[in-house]
Amino acid sequence: MKVILLQDIKGIGKQYEIKEIADGYARNFLIPRGLAKSTTKQDMKWANKQLKNKEEQAEQELLKTQGLAAKIDGLEVEINAKLNEEGKLFGSINALKICQRLKEMGFDIKKSQIELKEPIKETGEWPVKLTFSHGLEAEITVTIAEKEE
Repeated sequence: MKVILLQDIKGIGKQYEIKEIADGYARNFLIPRGLAKSTTKQDMKWANKQLKNKEEQAEQELLKTQGLAAKIDGLEVEINAKLNEEGKLFGSINALKICQRLKEMGFDIKKSQIELKEPIKETGEWPVKLTFSHGLEAEITVTIAEKEE
């Protein structure tokens, strides 16, 4: 039986793909759960149109992500922090603080995109890698300096 998948189903296919599925599996499992629907000529045209729209959206998202990665790659981010008498940071600089600073600078970066092996605990310049969807990466330099009061 040919069905249109309404969601991604592991081992079967992606959303809006038209697949040949065993009749019993389609009638007893996929269709009652709203995971697929049977096909007509009109439904097949609809599914192809939806698949094409999804591909165009993914392409636009890729271009947007590439632009952001290119813009942010090599960026220098300065974070001012309080130091004690020995010149050590009172706290540490983690991915959340770097994320907040990037947002202040106008970049929409999520905390999960910042790869930081461990929090930064000293002043200086630190390379930080950012990961984006579609396997794109960028590297920024985080400079930790003393906060002037």
